[in-house]
Amino acid sequence: MSGHSKWSTIKRKKGANDAKRGKIFTKLIKEITIAARMGGGDPGGNPRLRSAIIAAKSENMPKDNIARAIKKGTGDLDGAVYEEILYEGYGPGGVAVLVETMTDNKNRTVADIRHFFAKSGGNLGESGCVGWMFDKKGSIMVDREGVDEDELMELAIEAGAEDVLEEETTFQILTEPDDFAEVVESLEKSGIKCVEAGISMIPKNTLDVTEEKTARSLLKLLDNLEDNDDVQKVHANFDIADDLMENLS
Repeated sequence: MSGHSKWSTIKRKKGANDAKRGKIFTKLIKEITIAARMGGGDPGGNPRLRSAIIAAKSENMPKDNIARAIKKGTGDLDGAVYEEILYEGYGPGGVAVLVETMTDNKNRTVADIRHFFAKSGGNLGESGCVGWMFDKKGSIMVDREGVDEDELMELAIEAGAEDVLEEETTFQILTEPDDFAEVVESLEKSGIKCVEAGISMIPKNTLDVTEEKTARSLLKLLDNLEDNDDVQKVHANFDIADDLMENLS
């Protein structure tokens, strides 16, 4: 199981409580706001905003929250001005980690990110040090229960998807970023609900993490990064065997 889908599964289990849900909403609102600021408030003419709205809907964000975030981005409502910064580094076991942030204080953010990497035994690297190990893709997660794999594959590919991967409890559908929204809309029209949908950085190859201590340190690093208010998304190229994951639970 890829680092993206493995970490996504862990996050969904953690995200059941209200505190985690609130943080997810905050990150999504930031993305909608900056997308609207950069490309305008019409999702029809702003692919990034369209993708951000799809991601928000997949997390059951209320329409009023989405509308307010768009208005903050277009200047119709007051809101903070954020700067986007991508950090790259190596976590425990040499795992490549990408950290997408939106911040109004980059000195605070970089200090926090560097601290988390150092605390885990990893290190924050220079720009470009690990980014080449990932491809930007649309990623759509669909619950396996009640879904026929062949029918899903046919529907997704016809809508423009690149591939459908079978995971433990979900199917992961990968698309080019430009085809992402069309594939999501095609699935929804067919009555298939997306449990997670967004533009993500998918690792080209994964690194096996086989030692329990390394795995615990890595997941702690990713959790600390995800929990930081300035961090939007975290991507990593690890793989942890299911039997080891059970020991970590």
